[in-house]
Amino acid sequence: MRLDKFLSHAAGLSRTDARRAIKAGRVMINDEAATRANCTVLETDHIGFDGQPLMLTGPRYFMLHKPEGYICATSDSEHPTVLDLLAEQGRGLSIVGRLDKDTTGLVLLSDDGHWIHSVISPRRACAKTYYATLDAEPDQALIERFAQGLELRGEQRLTRPAVLDLPGGRQARVTLTEGRYHQVKRMFAACGLHVQALHRTRIGDIVLDPQLAAGEFRALRPDEVNGIIA
Repeated sequence: MRLDKFLSHAAGLSRTDARRAIKAGRVMINDEAATRANCTVLETDHIGFDGQPLMLTGPRYFMLHKPEGYICATSDSEHPTVLDLLAEQGRGLSIVGRLDKDTTGLVLLSDDGHWIHSVISPRRACAKTYYATLDAEPDQALIERFAQGLELRGEQRLTRPAVLDLPGGRQARVTLTEGRYHQVKRMFAACGLHVQALHRTRIGDIVLDPQLAAGEFRALRPDEVNGIIA
């Protein structure tokens, strides 16, 4: 592992701050001052930062209840990001399963690259469930249209079959196994409906914890983490 990446994980530094710390002589490898951010750190190396020993903890996994108005990005000059909600704990994490700024609900975050790939890889077809509030009551015929696949504007390839449930009124529940740009909104638009609100409740076997208020997060349980990999 590169030294700057090690510092990002073990000390909670950004890559930029890690490189600055190395340049300032604050990082030691086996009692010698480190000079290169891209040098390789071995498991047998002893790393020190400001006189304190560092070691890697295990990979981290979180679920977040994303509020409206936050964007799924590591940084943005105009809008708050989901990583802002995690404060210092968000350093080094990647966002798994992004949501639009006005969409709420379940977002996963981790620093485990293999696990992240298991979630987002198209080959895994990880199911995601959304609740939508529409501008009009949908017709029951939409259930079959979603199951057959829809042609989205500007695309020739039909969407994968999706499961649509219509509990009543202007509410709808959609389960997808792909993640095209604004897909849920565009699928309903293809049927002449506008999505007024959208909320994600599930990714794979991980369900948004009902105890989490908007903006709150918690670590995933081992069974939740392993449910994605299985």
